[in-house]
Amino acid sequence: MYVNQQTDPEGDTAVNTSNVSEDSVAATEGEHDPYFEPVVTLPEVHIKTNEEEEEEMIKLRCKLFRYHTVESPAEWKERGTGDVKILKNGSKKTVRLLMRQDKTLKIRANHYITPYMELKPNCGSDRAWVWSVVADFADEEPKQELFAIRFANSENARLFKEVFNEARGIVTVAEVKTKEEEENKRDDTKEKTDSRTDDQADDKAAVDVSKQMEKMTVNADQTKE
Repeated sequence: MYVNQQTDPEGDTAVNTSNVSEDSVAATEGEHDPYFEPVVTLPEVHIKTNEEEEEEMIKLRCKLFRYHTVESPAEWKERGTGDVKILKNGSKKTVRLLMRQDKTLKIRANHYITPYMELKPNCGSDRAWVWSVVADFADEEPKQELFAIRFANSENARLFKEVFNEARGIVTVAEVKTKEEEENKRDDTKEKTDSRTDDQADDKAAVDVSKQMEKMTVNADQTKE
């Protein structure tokens, strides 16, 4: 929730109006602001965010950190402040976490949520969580990361964890279903293979019987002669 705070402009600065005449004020009030038709009309450009096919499960303002291990000693460094989203793709049965920096909208975190991810409290705080990622694509190339996220209050942190765990449940069910479908396909393939093998064995047996009958017929004809 955002709060728009405004200050009273008359509180700090006094405006000197001694040199402003009543005529000039009246003239200013009566002036007409003309409208000029633009010489060049630019077409409206729609920018794709790659979120068009995803459902927004939650969106919260946060501050993101990552554990920086390049330098020694390793330390937590601020990654950015902005909105974190959890996005569900219904057709692909996937859920990902996306965080963009304020104003620039630069991606600071972008990875799929897996059944094996777990949010852990950060130093006992009720406003922050820590989790590890095998492959984050914020920098376009997959990187293993350790993230920490902090919210304005404990209520937002609780909501984030609830939706995060819900996302884990969604991808877990999808993964189990995929494995079952793959096993069923393997079983069907095996049954078809076994059936073809049985059919081939039956055909071979029929051919062998036919050949034996032909031999018996030839032998019988030779005996008659």
